[in-house]
Amino acid sequence: MAGKLNCVIVSVDGSEESMNALNWTLDNIKLKPHDPDSQESQGSIVILHVQSPPSIAAGLNPGAIPFGGPSDIEVPAFTAAIEAHQKRITQAILDHALEICANKNANVKTQVVIGDPKEKICDAVEEMNADLLVMGSRAFGPIKRMFLGSVSNYCTNHAQCPVIIVKATP
Repeated sequence: MAGKLNCVIVSVDGSEESMNALNWTLDNIKLKPHDPDSQESQGSIVILHVQSPPSIAAGLNPGAIPFGGPSDIEVPAFTAAIEAHQKRITQAILDHALEICANKNANVKTQVVIGDPKEKICDAVEEMNADLLVMGSRAFGPIKRMFLGSVSNYCTNHAQCPVIIVKATP
């Protein structure tokens, strides 16, 4: 691709498909070069990871307190444990992505946001004024996509940015 892209976001979730998308981006996308005669900076690749909020993480909830206690209170130790676990997972995902980038001598930025992936990815695209969003394919068929949804479809409809879906190589 032509070297006129200023900001390319690669969404990673730790899956093999998302890491394939990162590899594909590093191999195929050419960013805008630094122009010493202007104030414009060189284009950048941003590795974006969306972390679920602790209350949603893996559907975990400590549940109601037995014998009629309140059921809608948060247990701080439980929430803190989930947050710490999620931070470790996020760091492992970013470390893996940065290792891929280091092996290709690529200089990238990272960003972590917390929330619903489809909304937060699209928000990041808009906030960073991204020229391109690259994601790995989860290979959902039409029925699964109808029930589970597709982040790429959502972002194509909500963000003003082209989306490239990188399919796994056989």
